[in-house]
Amino acid sequence: MISWTNALDERQHAVLARTAAAERAAAQTLPTDDPLDTERRRRVRATRGELFAQPDVVRRNWERNEAALAVAARTVAERDLERVFLAGAGDSLAVGAAARLALETALGVPCEPVPSYELARYLAHDVGPRSLVVPMSSSGETTATVEALLVAQAAGAPTLALTNTPGSTLHRESNATLLVDATRVGWPTQSSTAALALLLRLAALVEAGRGSPDALAALDTVPALMAEAITAADPVVERVARQEAAARMYLFAGAGPNWASAQVGAAKVKECSPDHALAVQLEEYHHYNTQKAGEPLWLLVPGGPAVARAVDTVREARRSGGSVYVATCAGERAFDGIADAVLALPALPEALSPLLYFLPAQLMGYHVAAAKFAAAEAYSRG
Repeated sequence: MISWTNALDERQHAVLARTAAAERAAAQTLPTDDPLDTERRRRVRATRGELFAQPDVVRRNWERNEAALAVAARTVAERDLERVFLAGAGDSLAVGAAARLALETALGVPCEPVPSYELARYLAHDVGPRSLVVPMSSSGETTATVEALLVAQAAGAPTLALTNTPGSTLHRESNATLLVDATRVGWPTQSSTAALALLLRLAALVEAGRGSPDALAALDTVPALMAEAITAADPVVERVARQEAAARMYLFAGAGPNWASAQVGAAKVKECSPDHALAVQLEEYHHYNTQKAGEPLWLLVPGGPAVARAVDTVREARRSGGSVYVATCAGERAFDGIADAVLALPALPEALSPLLYFLPAQLMGYHVAAAKFAAAEAYSRG
């Protein structure tokens, strides 16, 4: 049985030692939680332009990875797989959760998003030659994700990496790689969305190869819908962020593939601002008084099976004394008159919808930070 204690050879342990040292050094350069930290402000300002460029970035990544995607789709379709592990940390883990429904529909096997550390240290015994491991890391040097890849190698499992960084450890060590072409001058936005778009394209190509082109046709409409969604979401989210600028905790909730959108929203608030944020799976919100008085909640719920429970969640948010904002698909009227604000996004198959619902989640992080910088400046001037 493969386990983390015996899976890796001397060379692989040396690879991990190098990536861990680099990761520790990089952590020392992160901005502080000072409300006027200049480095954090620089990254927040850069985030807006990168966020708005995402529709073009998605198109560009599909074009630049066209050949690699075609090969990966054929390879995946031809292998006798019994399980897929989508390994990552942070936004990369959320990308795996967002892609799960589309990949399982296309491949017909369980596709499990797993924290890289858990896969490497606790689930190595589940990985074998009939597993596909998809390790994801923008830098390609995240130690736990590299370790997950190396454990997969030792178990004889094929690997398909996603990374922004050509020549990185993840790129060099993986059997195959989809290279994400995205910038990260600000806090991560397009690097996550583009990676998700590549996985959704992979799933659609597998389906098309089996005679079902509908998913591919639907996916081709998404970049234009993303541009429409950003334009619609920006003023609504900015207004909400200003209203909630004094909060110290921000909640996001979703279900299915948009549980991942909630994770992205919480991550952006924590990265961009000095305050706390929490992603809560929609059903888990209803256990043990999740939301406290005065706390804002974003529900990310396209039309579909989660709507009824999301309506319950709005009512519970009201009972708790918190505020609640809903992003849902155009034409969905269930939240009218009961939420503090409703953001209508274009309708899209639910398996593809995170490409739209990531956007208001990311915008909330950006606008909360902008509002808090403005408040801190005003306070410093007396």
